[in-house]
Amino acid sequence: MRIAALDIRACRVDGGALGLVEGPVEGLEFLVHTLRTECGRSASMFGFAGRSALGSGHLAAASLRPFLVGRDAREREGIWRDWRRADRWWHHLPIYSYGPIDCCLWLLAAEAAEQPLWRYLGGYRDRIDTYASSLVLDGPDAYAAEARAVRDAGMRGYKIHPPGRDLDEDIAIHEAARAATGPDFTLMSDPVQPYSFDQALRLGRVLERLGYAWLEEPLPDENFAALRELTRQLEIPVIGCEVLAKHPHSVAECVATRVVDAVRADVSWSGGVTGVMRTAALADAFHMNCELHSTIFHPLELVNLHCAAAIPNSGMFELLWPTERFAFGLARPLPVSGGVARLPEAPGLGIDLDWNLIEETTLATL
Repeated sequence: MRIAALDIRACRVDGGALGLVEGPVEGLEFLVHTLRTECGRSASMFGFAGRSALGSGHLAAASLRPFLVGRDAREREGIWRDWRRADRWWHHLPIYSYGPIDCCLWLLAAEAAEQPLWRYLGGYRDRIDTYASSLVLDGPDAYAAEARAVRDAGMRGYKIHPPGRDLDEDIAIHEAARAATGPDFTLMSDPVQPYSFDQALRLGRVLERLGYAWLEEPLPDENFAALRELTRQLEIPVIGCEVLAKHPHSVAECVATRVVDAVRADVSWSGGVTGVMRTAALADAFHMNCELHSTIFHPLELVNLHCAAAIPNSGMFELLWPTERFAFGLARPLPVSGGVARLPEAPGLGIDLDWNLIEETTLATL
């Protein structure tokens, strides 16, 4: 199974604007990586591309194609380690560049073994509770309405991404969501590092009073000292580490010295399946959870789901809401119903990619 080629497509799906702190984003740009082997096998996976699929794709093609061609696709560990060293020397690609490649390598192996990826990884469970995660909305009433909609749709929890412009507004948003859903519905908060230490401590105290399940990334992931002290002072679990490059080594200090109460990882930003499984195993050795972070695009979400099914120390599966805004890229929908994700039994990914959509949305093949 020597790698004969790496094809990278730069794609764009147009649609309604997505609410982000920096303002609305029109359309979604992404990559589709395809690894082909000399024996005729192939595997494909979506990749994050930020604001520019063409820019991200050109970087990935220039660096990853010459590195991969000629390697044995079964030697995932050797490729993973060699890439980390090569990237340090002369590439320094974005944290999302290698993940799709590693996913393709694992899918090739799982398909050759005629096993669904989650079972090939070891298989811990075949279903997982699922929660919804907000975009940035316009004020407390909008978050309250969405929280109710998520609850009424049967999802098992709701995570708020507040605007982070004003702490009092953010507190009002969290209070409104709790009032809208009642005392027993699972709520979480992910402010995405907008606060000072004192502001994060104040919000954490409010969330404790409101019964929130966790406070995620209230401070920059790399600010170990402040996060460690915040974790020490708050009773609500503090979660972080999703944007630290080079998992699992970059999160080892966070786990060993309890910088946070639980870490985050995903197959897009954490180095693929290998990075996720290593980070989860590291956390598990310290009796800590590794909660999997949404990858945005549903083909990548499905790989995340496979990993979650093989990890004992991860809670619920995360999907961005409204889910239909991101429900493209697969030939059939993600296997989520009534707030529960059920793992597919077919080999590899278990659901084919939607190649009609990929063809229609391709800007260039690089």
